[in-house]
Amino acid sequence: MSVKEIRLCINGQLLKGSDDFMVNDVTYHRDKIGPNKLVFLRHKTKFKKFNWGKLSNLTPFAVVTDTLYAGLESIPMCTIIKVLDVESAFWNFVNFYRDQFSIPVVSITGTNGKTTTKDMIKHILRVDRTVTGTISSANSRAQHLTYLLSIDENTDAAVFESAVGEPGDVLLASRYYKPTIGMITNIGVYHLDRCKTPEAYLKAKAEMIQAIGPHGTLIVNADDENTKKIGLEKCKGKVLTFGIKNFALFRASTIEYENNGMKFVLTHKKSKTSILRKKYSIYVPGYGQHQVLNALATIAAAYEMGIGIEESAKRILSFRNLPSHLECAIGEGGYIIVDDTWSSTPSSLKAALETLNGIANGRKKIVLVGDFKRLGDLNFHFHHQAGELMAKMEVDTLITVGPLAAEIANRAKERGMKGEVYSFPDIQGVESLLTKIVDKNSIVLVKCSSTNQPIVKLKNKLIQRKNNQA
Repeated sequence: MSVKEIRLCINGQLLKGSDDFMVNDVTYHRDKIGPNKLVFLRHKTKFKKFNWGKLSNLTPFAVVTDTLYAGLESIPMCTIIKVLDVESAFWNFVNFYRDQFSIPVVSITGTNGKTTTKDMIKHILRVDRTVTGTISSANSRAQHLTYLLSIDENTDAAVFESAVGEPGDVLLASRYYKPTIGMITNIGVYHLDRCKTPEAYLKAKAEMIQAIGPHGTLIVNADDENTKKIGLEKCKGKVLTFGIKNFALFRASTIEYENNGMKFVLTHKKSKTSILRKKYSIYVPGYGQHQVLNALATIAAAYEMGIGIEESAKRILSFRNLPSHLECAIGEGGYIIVDDTWSSTPSSLKAALETLNGIANGRKKIVLVGDFKRLGDLNFHFHHQAGELMAKMEVDTLITVGPLAAEIANRAKERGMKGEVYSFPDIQGVESLLTKIVDKNSIVLVKCSSTNQPIVKLKNKLIQRKNNQA
């Protein structure tokens, strides 16, 4: 875009430089200033005492500012656009840019399943459309502008994650993306360090209703108890439901564990009052009932974007999960390692344990689990709750690592867990224990977040040792 185009959309005055200067990227981060970029000087405290002279070797670039900082005008080949309020100008630009494109934009939030569902949707769309969206699970607020600018005249659809680190995050993302389709995969508990209470976290997820507005489509999990609490009656747009246990427009039944995936029958109704319903046989790569729910949500979104269910069923066959999402590998001696070390929340632990039971086939079940993070003042409560769950899941051996995970072990024993329980303050001794208790008839679930490096390194070592042996 030219400086003139940008200046007109933000009602700016050209103080220095040329209207013909072409901009190929936009930022508001000081450390991302570079050639041919437009920089909105939003964070004023960072620029007051900034040494502008050191940017001379990064020109040419353009800035938008409401304050004339000492040294800014002396930078050669620096175009300056003056506005009354830089924050308002920034959002005027965001609105202007987003409004250039009339395409379906999907925004996905949820405690678990965001990344997998996002990738599934992109996988289905990419067969015949140009798609942009969130890369892996890099979904922080600092990346919203970059992802928005990845939409261009060749883009047919966009699929973004809208994570909740604190209240307001979903609405902030919607200011950039203006989603036409919003999705809530589920609502568990997480990020209580910033949201403080489960109720506040739930309300933060419910912002998706406001994000899609009266003309959008909301896709929700009919089985999720917390999603039922968000006030779906407030949604003025279309609502599509998916589920297994309860009535849903996209509903799975006859679910079976197949080789490396799940097979089920999808029953589709166009509305609650519709008499007609159609059934489809679906196979989705990846284990677990949660993967069935991810597939249902994906197919619902694709259907809303004009892709028939039969076509989605064909395309989803070649989908591949991101690594460490209940990924199976063979350990030394022939035992199975179930690697679920991407992220860890109480609800994802429950899904992992259910999947473990589904694929164990009589093997000795061993669970290695680390601390949950970011549960604020309710840390102990949810670790105790996980221990109660563990006691019910018929696990043969539970191994916990970390001071909080020890609470899982303690509560599991208090609730009469029949299997063996070992609790370690850190990773020391865990490998030695595993060596003693695993055999070729074992299946070991490793459950933690990717930031728990000691457990992740041990998991990688166990898998690598087998690869080296092979």
